[in-house]
Amino acid sequence: MDTAAPISDRLDDLDAHVEEGRRKMDWALEHMPILTALREQFEAGEPLRDHRVGMALHVEAKTAVLVEALADAGAEVAITGCNPLSTHDDVSAALDAHENITSYAKRGVDDEAYYEAMDAVIATEPTITVDDGGDLVFRIHEEYPELIEDIVGGTEETTTGVHRLRAMDQEGALDYPMFNVNDTPMKHLFDNVHGTGESALANIAMTTNLAWAGKTVVVSGYGYCGRGVAKKAAGQNANVVVTEVDSRRALEAHMEGYEVMPMDEAAKVGDVFVTTTGNRDVITEKHFEVMQDGVVLANAGHFDVEINLEQLSELAVDEREAREGVREYELHDGSRVNVLAEGRLVNLASPVALGHPVEVMDQSFGVQAVCVRELAERGGEYDAGLHSVPDELDREVAETKLDAEGIEHDVLSTAQEEYMGSWRHGT
Repeated sequence: MDTAAPISDRLDDLDAHVEEGRRKMDWALEHMPILTALREQFEAGEPLRDHRVGMALHVEAKTAVLVEALADAGAEVAITGCNPLSTHDDVSAALDAHENITSYAKRGVDDEAYYEAMDAVIATEPTITVDDGGDLVFRIHEEYPELIEDIVGGTEETTTGVHRLRAMDQEGALDYPMFNVNDTPMKHLFDNVHGTGESALANIAMTTNLAWAGKTVVVSGYGYCGRGVAKKAAGQNANVVVTEVDSRRALEAHMEGYEVMPMDEAAKVGDVFVTTTGNRDVITEKHFEVMQDGVVLANAGHFDVEINLEQLSELAVDEREAREGVREYELHDGSRVNVLAEGRLVNLASPVALGHPVEVMDQSFGVQAVCVRELAERGGEYDAGLHSVPDELDREVAETKLDAEGIEHDVLSTAQEEYMGSWRHGT
């Protein structure tokens, strides 16, 4: 197994990187009351003692707060990136400086180095995996199945990763328990809608320095992420067009007041395109050929397959870096198509990207943390396959957030609970 060296062995001026990474992490922690509360519990009880946690995530400041919480819970943690362009090297270095954490994540690596780093994480023989996109769990199954016997379970928090896991589970190929963190209410109602919506649009605006007002924004996919992008774009006075393959979601978008049309038609009218489907070939050659001059294309799905860049490059007569993070493709008729962040996840892979807002990720990473605790304490109770997160864990995170904000809410009385739980009450 060829594996990568830790980040600390691959950086010049290491101390400066560690200091800056720590500064970013401390700022994030100040605004993450859920993980602060869980961290205090974890430090006291060390529920992950004797566990090795292998992680493949976007290695930036908010992620680092989760990673340190797991390490402080007693785990030995090894982490790498889940996207070649989403790692912050200074944060990776600061994590690697923790005595219980080894970080192999480095920004801008090629495919070979990306998988070497993943192999290095796998070489620690994790007993719990934490994944974002599914690459880690799939590589273990495909390349290192001998390790599966000692893995008590794992978590996955992305739509794309869950799609892959669900297909794997349906084929009987998922050989250890995995929690579907993506589909919990605390994830899709907040992270997907508000997190993706705000961060995707913010990073597109910062990368391009262009306004939203008056633009026609085409949102591909009207799942929770697409809903968030559409809602936030409309809130900034953009005209929103939605493309969808699911009839009910298309109808939902129509009833929400958005124009709905096929991509073949939307390609002719859009100024900015944001893909959120988790599927491939959403925007292809036939669409590039009819787009207006100067359009902006961005992907808010996990993998760089939604915009077919191979076809675009073949169509182009010239390419250039129009602006940092913006690749301009000039077509035969002189029109220009601008692609952000190499077609990768724009809210994390663009040069100015900071990912989702801190408060949003506090909620999502809170769910990840309690799921890892659940696996450490009761992993043997779950069969191999994809599992929903127990509702009480999701609610625990919500209650922790409300307590931190000083927000009180009603509770059912005994009579109300009896009434809601009985079928005998009628007219």
